Amino acid sequence: MLLKRKLLAVVAAACAGAAQAATVLVEAESFPDKGGWVVDQQFMDQMGSPFLMAHGLGQPVRDASAMIEVREAGNYRVLARTRNWAAPWSRKGTPGQFQVLVNGAPMASALGVGGGEWEWQEAGTVALEKGKASLALHDLTGFNGRCDALLLTSDAAFKPENEVGKLETFRRQMGAITPSQETVRADLIVAGGGIPGVCMAISAARLGLKVALIQDRPVLGGNNSSEVRVHLGGWVHVPPYPKLGDVVSEIAPARGGNAQPGEVYEDARKSEAVKSEKNILLFLNTRALGVEKEGSKITAVLGRDIVTGRETRFAAPLVADCTGDGVIGMLAGADYRYGRESRDETGEPTAPDKADSQTMGSSVQWYSREAGGPVAFPDIAWGLPFNDANCERVKMGEWTWETGMSLHQVNEFERVRDYGLLVVFSNWSFLKNRSAHKADYANLRLEWVAYVAGKRESRRLMGDVVLNERDIVNRVAYPDATASTTWSVDLHYPDPKNTVNFPGSEFKSIAKHITIHPYPIPYRCLYSRNIDNMFMAGRNISVTHVALGTVRVMRTGGMMGEVVGMAAALCKKHACLPRDVYARHLEELKALMTQGVGSGWEQPPQAYNRGATLMKKEP
Repeated sequence: MLLKRKLLAVVAAACAGAAQAATVLVEAESFPDKGGWVVDQQFMDQMGSPFLMAHGLGQPVRDASAMIEVREAGNYRVLARTRNWAAPWSRKGTPGQFQVLVNGAPMASALGVGGGEWEWQEAGTVALEKGKASLALHDLTGFNGRCDALLLTSDAAFKPENEVGKLETFRRQMGAITPSQETVRADLIVAGGGIPGVCMAISAARLGLKVALIQDRPVLGGNNSSEVRVHLGGWVHVPPYPKLGDVVSEIAPARGGNAQPGEVYEDARKSEAVKSEKNILLFLNTRALGVEKEGSKITAVLGRDIVTGRETRFAAPLVADCTGDGVIGMLAGADYRYGRESRDETGEPTAPDKADSQTMGSSVQWYSREAGGPVAFPDIAWGLPFNDANCERVKMGEWTWETGMSLHQVNEFERVRDYGLLVVFSNWSFLKNRSAHKADYANLRLEWVAYVAGKRESRRLMGDVVLNERDIVNRVAYPDATASTTWSVDLHYPDPKNTVNFPGSEFKSIAKHITIHPYPIPYRCLYSRNIDNMFMAGRNISVTHVALGTVRVMRTGGMMGEVVGMAAALCKKHACLPRDVYARHLEELKALMTQGVGSGWEQPPQAYNRGATLMKKEP
């Protein structure tokens, strides 16, 4: 009912200046029929909303459509909030053009043109009768046109808000965001449904905790999902706690590899594992975008459905930030770092002389397939200036296609992702149409290009221990050792060859490795040092930039999640905080890590709260 009301209602007199006018705001992501358009929520914290995008790989996608109820007949201006995504790099064309259709008729102006910022663009004027009317988004190019929202108004002078904060208020006034009317109560809130978050939720649930798992995409798995397609790195089942990794193994795909067909990543396997746990409440398509606090504790997390705009309040005594970007921690005022520390600060041999904001980049992976005959691809004018000397003569691109190392991986992430798309389309267009070797690519079809970018690094939330390179290489022993990191210290840098051809705008990377022995991560890296009830797991834990090079891979992150699930169970059992587990209950945590919480173990009802140990299922 909420979605239906949102789509069909016309809001009259919704804002100052429109007192005698009818105004309709329709969020594009809420269209019931999205056609071939996809919902993109990756940048909503920066530009204000999810949006629909025509990700057609050069072929226009099917129309997205919706119905509205017109309460007052009249002449309506039609506007769309959109942008020309290629504008930062090209003035030779506009890749993402689309039209708005009203009652099946196209409006006068194409949209997605102009400057590179999100803005309201005029589509034209249309006469509407009272009653139902149809809206549609008609893609003209197949190259990632995007629409945040449509606005129809009979006020000739009305100018909708565009600044993010004011636009949020306007959306609420217009009913596009439904405030929370309920509170979901749990023992543990897990924000982020990548491998660390999924493993944490399962671990905690099997130990008797009620878990609310919040994920802002329709699938679980994060970088190991069919949306991003990165293989699981690192080893599991290694000392000192060989049972850690049992849950990772339960949800891990049978096959590996980057940029493979979507079924390789087994999204359903992860989903079924979570849904089979009666103690997990799963909230897909839900973005965590606010927190409530009392003193130095988070009391609630606010989530918003990225399709309907409906908000939900989640309350729990324990919260875990598995968002990758440290979103919950940042909102709560947690101490965090971004970028590279200096060698003087950390004493790390691999750290740079001076601290800076450089990070590892994000990958837009892609691949092509043989089609059995010639396949055309548009000869684009708006692409990068590739030639036979600087093009990439490849048929797929995986982790080495990496962008944004010098840009902010949160605040400028739409630009980071869009540049990844731009280089793929530009290079492929050159290979297909102008390369001296185009015959080698004639029968290849561009089969898949990620639009959810695979991110490696952004914010790192600080704990009571900040793990660094010297700890790992020198095998410094901590008393609170947990899951072992096994990947090399793997840091990425702009590819010098790519820099020669695209200085300052590199899109290829190289990796520099430092071999390590398996190293147990201290438990004190897995909770915040100044937000008393917040855990972390994944690439946003308490490490330096250099140390992140080893702990960031997903099997390792999954084991962190298993450990935090166990620690959360001890917090509930003893009515204590994450830091207290280290101070007073470390031996119990070690016992749990020794036993593991894989599917071969079960907990008798209520037994754990009486201090019982886990019991092995009979064959």
